[in-house]
Amino acid sequence: MPHHPELQHALASPIPSIRTPFLRDGAINYPGLRDYVERCIAHGAQALMLTYGDSLFSLLTDAELADVTRAVVEQACGRAKIIAADRQWWTGKCVEWAKFCREIGADIVMVYPPDWVQSCTIETLADHYTAVSRELPVMLVTIALIKRDEEFRMELVRRLYENSPGVVSVKDDICGPFGQRMAAAVHDRWTVIAGGTKQIHFDLAPHGCRGHLSTLLVYKPDIARRYWSAVTAGDTAAAKKIVDDYDIPMFAAMSALPGSFDAGMHAWSELAGIHPRWRRAPYYNLTDAEMNSFAAQLEKLNLL
Repeated sequence: MPHHPELQHALASPIPSIRTPFLRDGAINYPGLRDYVERCIAHGAQALMLTYGDSLFSLLTDAELADVTRAVVEQACGRAKIIAADRQWWTGKCVEWAKFCREIGADIVMVYPPDWVQSCTIETLADHYTAVSRELPVMLVTIALIKRDEEFRMELVRRLYENSPGVVSVKDDICGPFGQRMAAAVHDRWTVIAGGTKQIHFDLAPHGCRGHLSTLLVYKPDIARRYWSAVTAGDTAAAKKIVDDYDIPMFAAMSALPGSFDAGMHAWSELAGIHPRWRRAPYYNLTDAEMNSFAAQLEKLNLL
C-alpha cells in the first residue's frame, strides 16, 4: 500500500504551480495570489505547488515566504493538497520550516537542500531529507541534484526509497534517461511528478510518472483536461498532438521573451485577468508593446 494514499492520489494529477504576484511598487499582491489559487481550484486542481523557482522565493524574505505559504493554505481551505517548499536552508532551519508548514496545514514539503561546490555527501543529504520528513511528508526535487552524476543521484534515491518512509514523492526536472530510470525505480511507492512541461510528462509517463505541472490548467483548462483524459485513457496519439500543437510552441514563445518564460507567465496572468504582470527588480517585466506581441502569439495558438 502506498504511504499517505489521499496525498498520493492528489499528487497523481495535473498540478498548477503557484506564481507569487507583485504590485508595480514591488509589494506582494495578496489579492492576486488568492485569486490565482481560486482559479486553480475552480478548474479542478487537486493539489497546488509552491516552488523555489515559480513562486519566486528568490525575491522573497523568509518572513514573506511564510506569509505567502500561509495565504495559499488559508485560501485553499482544504479544497486542494498544498505542496510547500523551502529555500536551500541548513537542516535545522529546514526542519523548523517543515514543522511550521505542518502547523499551518500544508500537506507536504518540497525539499531543495543546499549543495554549494558539492559540499554534501549521499549520507548527509539522506540525513537531511529524513530529518525533515519526520515533521512533514517530503517531496524531492531533482534540480537540486543537477550537478551530480547519475550514479550519485540514483544511490541517494535508492537510500531514501528504502530507508525513509516519510519521503513519498519526487518532482523531476532533469528528465531524459535519468528521469526514466528514476521513475521506473520508485513509482511503486512514490508519486513521480514531471516538472515544467507536458513534454517532460509525455516522456516519463511510460516509466511510472503519474503527475505533472500544468500551466494550461490555469490559463486554458479545457486543453489541460483533454491532455489528461488522453493520458488516462492511454491515447498516446491524442496526448502527443496536444504536446505538439500547444505545449512545444507555447514554451518556445515564452522562452524567447525578454526575461524568459517566467516573465511570460506573469504577463499571461495579466492578459487572462488574474493579476498584473509585475515582478520585483531586478527581474524584467514586459513592456506594453511586448505584451501586445505576446498576446498576438497566444491568440495565434488559441491560448487566449
